[in-house]
Amino acid sequence: MSTRGVAAPEAAVHKRALVDPQRALTLRPGRNNPCFRDVEDLDLMANRSRNARQDNYDNNVADADDHAPDRANHDAVQGASAQLQAINGPALFHKVKNQKSILTIVISNSRVFAGTQGGDLLVWSLETYELLYSILAHRGAVLSLFVSHDGKHLFSSAGDAIVNVWCTQKLTRLYHIWSTYDVGDVFCVVYSTRLRTVYLGAQNTSIQWLNLSWDTSCVSPNLESHPLNRQNKFFDSTGPGGIPNTRSILGGEILAQGGRAVEIDKKNIIQYAHYGYVYCMVLIRGTIHGELGEETLITGGGDGTIKMWRMTGNGLSGAIRCFATMENGDNSVLSVALDGTFLYSGRLEGDVDVWDLDTRQLIRTVNAHAADVLTITVGQDLIFTGGSNGWAKIFDRRYRCTNQWKAHDRLILASSITSYNNKAVLVTGGNDDCVAIWDIGASVSQSNMQLRNTNEELLDSLRKFISFRTVSSKKEYAEECRRGASWLRNLFKRFGAHTEMLNTDDNRNPIVFAHFRGKDSGTADENRILFYGHYDVIDAENKQEKWKTHPFDMQGIDGYLYGRGTSDNKGPILAALYAVADLVAGKNLVSDVIFLIEGEEESGSRGFKETIRRNKHIIGDVDWILLANSYWLDDDIPCLTYGLRGVVHATVEVESKHPDLHSGVEGSHMMDEALKDLVMLLAKLSGPNGHVRIPGFYDTILPISQAENERYEAISKSLLRRYPKVAGSDELIASFKAKWREPSLTMHGIKTSGPANSTIIPHTARAAISLRLVPSQDALQIQHAFVAFLKDQFATLNTLNGLSVKIDHQADPWLGDPENQIFKMLEKAIMEVWGSIGATRRGSAVISRPLFDSMTNGLTSPKLSPVTFSARISDSSPDAQTSAQNGDHMHSGPPNKTSSRKHQKPLYIREGGTIPAIRFLEKEFGAQAAHLPCGQASDSAHLDNERFRLLNLYKSREIFKKLFGETWS
Repeated sequence: MSTRGVAAPEAAVHKRALVDPQRALTLRPGRNNPCFRDVEDLDLMANRSRNARQDNYDNNVADADDHAPDRANHDAVQGASAQLQAINGPALFHKVKNQKSILTIVISNSRVFAGTQGGDLLVWSLETYELLYSILAHRGAVLSLFVSHDGKHLFSSAGDAIVNVWCTQKLTRLYHIWSTYDVGDVFCVVYSTRLRTVYLGAQNTSIQWLNLSWDTSCVSPNLESHPLNRQNKFFDSTGPGGIPNTRSILGGEILAQGGRAVEIDKKNIIQYAHYGYVYCMVLIRGTIHGELGEETLITGGGDGTIKMWRMTGNGLSGAIRCFATMENGDNSVLSVALDGTFLYSGRLEGDVDVWDLDTRQLIRTVNAHAADVLTITVGQDLIFTGGSNGWAKIFDRRYRCTNQWKAHDRLILASSITSYNNKAVLVTGGNDDCVAIWDIGASVSQSNMQLRNTNEELLDSLRKFISFRTVSSKKEYAEECRRGASWLRNLFKRFGAHTEMLNTDDNRNPIVFAHFRGKDSGTADENRILFYGHYDVIDAENKQEKWKTHPFDMQGIDGYLYGRGTSDNKGPILAALYAVADLVAGKNLVSDVIFLIEGEEESGSRGFKETIRRNKHIIGDVDWILLANSYWLDDDIPCLTYGLRGVVHATVEVESKHPDLHSGVEGSHMMDEALKDLVMLLAKLSGPNGHVRIPGFYDTILPISQAENERYEAISKSLLRRYPKVAGSDELIASFKAKWREPSLTMHGIKTSGPANSTIIPHTARAAISLRLVPSQDALQIQHAFVAFLKDQFATLNTLNGLSVKIDHQADPWLGDPENQIFKMLEKAIMEVWGSIGATRRGSAVISRPLFDSMTNGLTSPKLSPVTFSARISDSSPDAQTSAQNGDHMHSGPPNKTSSRKHQKPLYIREGGTIPAIRFLEKEFGAQAAHLPCGQASDSAHLDNERFRLLNLYKSREIFKKLFGETWS
């Protein structure tokens, strides 16, 4: 089934709205009044009867009142229609004529199903437009059709208060369902395949449901309760002289038979679900309010509200409970269509409301028509609306009307969009008795051209993304984080991804999952690339006003984009997303691309591992992992990162049994002071030259390879060519090795209890410590060795105080393979996009100086003054230092030109920092990872004035596009 729109009860809506209990006192003359507008309308109201075929009676009544109630309104609508101008109306594939109005349409596979005013169920072939079936399905107008998610069952509801269930292939009736109560018209019906439950919305304002998994041994209902056998206040009333009216079925017309008769139990009914008729409903699958895969029922009513219902029933009950109500005025909600977690609702007076179901917020209201919006459907990245004036409109995802035309002579009552034989097709039905099949390929192509998006579109999206204060470390921004995640998810959906919001434990920020299918999807050549990123950021209060702009209001200054998260990590995420969008629009996406964007990376990726493991069945297999969450070594040379250090963060606390004391009163050599003990204990952790004394700490470190030495040499040559005074080659290389491939221990600070003055003996003292680990060191083993060492050393202090060690966070190191396929493809893409840069990455000279061979365990750093991060990107000359302070670092030419860059590949680097998720993802999916730094060294991530060069944003998009568009071996 390709359509996601739910047809309104169309013409019936207009009649019922006239007598809707919620609107009965608010109707007024003019365009707002949904009065009878033609013979068919009044005829349909008469079909409320048990015998929809009493045509003589209907036509007599209709002739008496034809257009009389609202001639002025009719003329006003016709005048408005005359003023509309068609904009490149789509080509009409085919038109099928019927004898009655088409009230509802749904498409499944190669068939078009339509329900008529006369109670007929019609089925046409999309291939030949041949009428395959015509069945008298109901004794009232067929108001709604729904095809199950698996395509096996068709559900029809009608003005005879009946819901029928059909086999879509043979069109045999499987179930015949009615309610215990008189419900009037059944305006809408949906079905949950997962729960095997039918839900219906009725004229008596109720929502009812029936689970089809009930025990087959149940006794069939008493047919005396069937709606056909109940007294009807209109048809069964006595006439003159007390003689009752007689109802009959016209000869030759046989109502469909067969199927299991089922009566809805009283306990499966919610009376007054809306304060108005329940006109439309739709089911959404996902994580709107709970676990992944859970469904939510959404209904629209004559009271102008949209309600969201949680499926709360245990076992087979299918029960629902309302958990959210959304409203925007009191105009009836006549039709709804679902697009991911965006809901479009068509209303009286021509408005279409756009709702974000994640946040339950009204995003905007589109004034779509000068007439009531009777049908909405979504598909092919387009939004289609049909009005009561016969005009159809197509909107793109930015809600711009790209097409409008006169589709039917009178009301447009039903619509559905699908793709058949690689053609985008729109099917519409109206009360001119026609079904029209339209070629909307041109509109789809136009939409795809727009979705390729200019760089200005990318900037607009990034500006909006930055505006969300997605700070994971502070609870007061939890709602802002969820809003940012919801916005990002909807952006993925806009470009055609299947998305889910993967909820984490303990109400942590959710993970945004998005899946784009490539051309090779499902084939033997299929490759699936997982892109990892994070939407959370470090906070930026700007209390000291050091920022050039407000940190969450992105501004472009001198070729840079300033704002928190521009470089870490929102800019690279959108560069990758827009690259995929370009390929999808051009049908050039080769591989499947999966995005996992978490919201807790800056807080240690809390809940990430558990959530990924729990949802691996949704994510699927992965061949390669890609992330873009770091920076170049300087501001000029692109890099590829193939290694990261791991980390163990710990809090070490010593606590005395005594309270905080005054040193002048209680201080003595007999007092075991917590702070003294902590300082002595910390002193035992490391020795001269930062040597860590934990037993076995260095045992597993691998010796350096020849290939890695060559990479360090290439880095040194490239940097010193640009910054000759920064350091000598030996010092520079030693500094990189110490930070990238050697472990270290850092003490970050000590805190004590009691007031902050110099006379207190604190009863507790705690220190924050981190150990940075390198590949081949196991974080868990190091953690155990660290704790055991502290306990052993503390025991030697002969103190009465107590020791506690808390491991706050740990993450394994990561080492990639620079020779594997994804690194080589990235290298190729970088060279094509950025141009060549300098000298070759690997020299032919063998590095044999004693500097690199002095330690057999691979530690090669002698005691040298460290070359700091800032020193690497600033030349020592006064001019260079001045330009560096101004943010304009040296380049070998203007930033937009690459003419002076020749023959060099990107630098292969490692980093001293940690990204917790990368090694976990490798082990969990059995796939290798690669890391593409997008930003420059001067981006100031986590600092004031974080920025991202505009050129780097655009070039990163091009690199991702080349990678995702490549054919993989």
